[in-house]
Amino acid sequence: MQETKTLNVKVPAGVDTGDRIRLAGEGEAGANGGPAGDLYVQVQVKDHPIFTRDGANLYCEVPISFPMACLGGELEVPTLDGKVMLKIPPETQTGRMFRLRGKGVKPVRGGAVGDLLCKVQLETPVHLTKDQKAMIEKLGESLSGGGKHHSPQEHGWMDGVKNFFDKLTG
Repeated sequence: MQETKTLNVKVPAGVDTGDRIRLAGEGEAGANGGPAGDLYVQVQVKDHPIFTRDGANLYCEVPISFPMACLGGELEVPTLDGKVMLKIPPETQTGRMFRLRGKGVKPVRGGAVGDLLCKVQLETPVHLTKDQKAMIEKLGESLSGGGKHHSPQEHGWMDGVKNFFDKLTG
């Protein structure tokens, strides 16, 4: 006899896409009146709006303001266990990764809890007032006199571009 049945499945913490959960005796009836087989539920984990998962590790991108990138500070970061404070050191560059050990996923089959890796992204201010634009221009003028001292990545890149073109023409 064929029937439809609704089952509740306990999904353990730490399961990942492709994992299977076995429900003993919930499959098709056995041949010749034998016991029912097992039902396997295959897990498909939905994407999360904040975290990306890679095994036991979680990744997220965290926007930081220009002043925080320059001067440092602390910001609140969500984890699976609640919020934690992430210390941003002065002169942090966009793209820098911070590792929060043990704040990732606890694997369902045992093993060490993963880490949460937070990649900071510098958020450029938008909708600036005239006064704010003037202050940034003044800051830019002040920094431009420092050359490589204030912008080592920019100057290193520019030197590489210059060398590239020198080799082409020379």
